[in-house]
Amino acid sequence: MGKAEKEQLKRTLNSHLNTIHETFQVLNQSPASSLDKVSWEEVIKVGEEVSKQATMAGMLWAGETPEVRALEENMAAYFNMLLGFLLLSHGSTVGAGHTLSSSIHASVKQVVDCSFKLFMESVSTYGSHNKDQKLSIPQLVGAVWEASSALKKTPSSNITAIGRCMTQVAFSMKDVLREMKELKPGSSEQTDETYNDASNKAESGPQDDDDSCDDDLGNDLTPEEMKIAKSATEVVSQMLLVTKELIRTITDLIKLENPNDCSDFVDSLEKVLKLCQEIGTQVDELGACLYPPQEVPAMKAASEKISSIIDDIQVELENIRGTSQAFLRACDGLRSSLRQFESDLDCPSTADLEAKMQDVTLSI
Repeated sequence: MGKAEKEQLKRTLNSHLNTIHETFQVLNQSPASSLDKVSWEEVIKVGEEVSKQATMAGMLWAGETPEVRALEENMAAYFNMLLGFLLLSHGSTVGAGHTLSSSIHASVKQVVDCSFKLFMESVSTYGSHNKDQKLSIPQLVGAVWEASSALKKTPSSNITAIGRCMTQVAFSMKDVLREMKELKPGSSEQTDETYNDASNKAESGPQDDDDSCDDDLGNDLTPEEMKIAKSATEVVSQMLLVTKELIRTITDLIKLENPNDCSDFVDSLEKVLKLCQEIGTQVDELGACLYPPQEVPAMKAASEKISSIIDDIQVELENIRGTSQAFLRACDGLRSSLRQFESDLDCPSTADLEAKMQDVTLSI
């Protein structure tokens, strides 16, 4: 087990790695629409063969250090299988939009990365007296298994991929809604002086009771701020209902998707997803603005954007197939809550009214 043999293994491995790396770059380019689409089931089957080859690679290290020839033959078989896997996965992206292509790309890259780590460790282990290195190989084989198995969970259609992304937006909204519901009014005895004292402490920097300060965050809203917070909570609650109906509407379109010819269809779906994600961003903004001191201008801007985006989503859905009555009712409920929210934002606070009354009295 000389240095020359190890260098030979490195050269052989680098040659395989370069070939796979160059081929993997092809996945960054969309395949011609004229190509026959490969079913994702075929990709999964080849992925299973890749995991079997990984098992064989691991078995070589079960006993004594394997011969160089055996390692090279195993490398050749493995990377030939991996090359076929890459080409098939690329063929599965025919007719795929950005979202589906990204999902497939991420899953395939995971298999490739785990494969690289397995064989780089194998070459590094050759000739080494470090027993821990040898023990790490079974773990890396397991990582290839997991990456290959994860292919079964990868979406195989544009609608499934887009629906999952929308579901992630819905989960994020639920988190914001939960935080909104945890906002609480301050003590009824709280005065402007105690409120200013709290603000001064916050501005003075870290205190010894930082943890308790964090616990109190969002627990000192004035009655006016609490009214706005409840109104905003209703907006997000209605927005969540709209998103759920949107996901249901998109899922129902699965029968309309043509895997080989759906460019306009997929473009509209991608636009709807982008609009849905933008609403998620506005909901995050809304939630952040509710903590005192509340940012009214930013909340007004978020409300207007949400209203505009909902209009755009309805237009895109009409271009695809049309909107369901359930979705339209959810949108009407959201618009109603947005109008109430904007009305509450425009309503002057008690302090403002008192100041105006005082000005009037002084002028008289």
